[in-house]
Amino acid sequence: MDRARVEAAVRELLLGIGEDPDRPELARTPRRVADAYAEFFAGVGTDAVAIARDGTVHAEDGERGELVVVRDVRFRSVCEHHLLPFLGVAHLAYAPGDRLIGLGTLSRVVDAVASRPQLQERLGEQVAATIAEGLGAAGVLVVLDAQHQCVTTRGERQTGSTTVTVAATGTLADPAGRAEAIALIGTGTHTGASADPEADA
Repeated sequence: MDRARVEAAVRELLLGIGEDPDRPELARTPRRVADAYAEFFAGVGTDAVAIARDGTVHAEDGERGELVVVRDVRFRSVCEHHLLPFLGVAHLAYAPGDRLIGLGTLSRVVDAVASRPQLQERLGEQVAATIAEGLGAAGVLVVLDAQHQCVTTRGERQTGSTTVTVAATGTLADPAGRAEAIALIGTGTHTGASADPEADA
């Protein structure tokens, strides 16, 4: 990331809205925004497939199970239309091939793909494709439940609205496989986009 260009752009933005970027309270804002953007967009140029592949281990018959489900993986991304964050949870399921993937690796894959300017629909498809390719899974299902600040803080300001998207590959794209995975995901899940972590306890 070119921090100098980001900082210069933030100064121009402040000028554009009629503010004084040299006002003491705003003097450090360009640097703070650059710090935030470095985190928000850390996934730009990151090879998420390599992250997935490096986190896998070989598993023999009888060691794999038929389906692995990981629920409530929290993520944040930035909507590419308004550059406003959207926050939520990812529910992940995969049907193993001859390899298993570390559960922490799944979170790192979600974070790498989410840390780019995104659309929620594309984010789900990219996470599913990344896991499928990196793991060699027979099928992958990704359900995202997120709250978008471009919906909650502007326009109609639908503060309670969340968006759910589903992406699937292979055996979990088939109606029967998808229904089974979604049923397992739904067992004991909570509303994922809550801003209060204690609300899901």
